[in-house]
Amino acid sequence: MISVRQCSRPACTRGAVATLTYVYSDSTAVLGPLSHLAEPHSYDLCADHAERLTAPRGWEVVRLTPDFVEVGPSHDDLLALADAVREAGRPRHRVAEPLELAEVGRRGHLRVLRGDGS
Repeated sequence: MISVRQCSRPACTRGAVATLTYVYSDSTAVLGPLSHLAEPHSYDLCADHAERLTAPRGWEVVRLTPDFVEVGPSHDDLLALADAVREAGRPRHRVAEPLELAEVGRRGHLRVLRGDGS
């Protein structure tokens, strides 16, 4: 399933296009393209928040790309989604003929059933 990661900023619902990580030992904030996987110690940002990013006084901001552009799903993503939908629509098992079941006992909401072959 294709899912779009959202901006990490509170109340922002736009899709993320950049990933922000901090290198505390160097007092550096690194802003780069959206990482392939969400990491627990990084922040995904939308284009607006990536553009307006500032760092605390004394920190350096390293921008790995000058512009962050929102991109939609790629052709490969759409093909993967179509394949997943087709696969989900295929019958998984041959449906067996229903058995003639006879109730032979009951205890509360549980029933003991015996098929016609027993």
